[in-house]
Amino acid sequence: MSEVVTVTERGRELAFGFEDMNRYHGGGSPAGVATAFKVLQRAFSVLSPAVPPPRRSVVIRTAFRGPGARDGFEVVTRAVSDDRFAVDRTLLRSDLGRLREDFVFAVSIGSEPVVLALREGFVTDEFLDLARTPDRTAEQEADLDDLKRMLADCLLATPADQIYDIT
Repeated sequence: MSEVVTVTERGRELAFGFEDMNRYHGGGSPAGVATAFKVLQRAFSVLSPAVPPPRRSVVIRTAFRGPGARDGFEVVTRAVSDDRFAVDRTLLRSDLGRLREDFVFAVSIGSEPVVLALREGFVTDEFLDLARTPDRTAEQEADLDDLKRMLADCLLATPADQIYDIT
């Protein structure tokens, strides 16, 4: 069986695979969706290791602004709809370097949050430069789409505890 992220709602377990999350998002930012998937896996393994957490108890703050991650968090936790999700640029960690500074996530389930930070070796200069290029050409957009798929594949093939450190 494929990997899933599981939460509970009204006494029922709800399991979401990457494809479920990406379908909800629409597919435009698979790397962002994969980011949300792995962040939730890592956070839940620490915050609620024995049982899936209640869906509507999860609170997420992040420096990351991508729509794929936002939608990934929403479909699993409903945190955007319920105002438990926030982009918080004070979480930006410039000490991690430009490739990782935005990839900081504070996740809580009714307690103090765990703060996750992306490890080195996942985001490349090429990816970040292209993602931050305004008014991309059609060719640049196609190249970025390829890089997004490659990053998503890399994240999905790696255990969450090898992607994110708890800080």
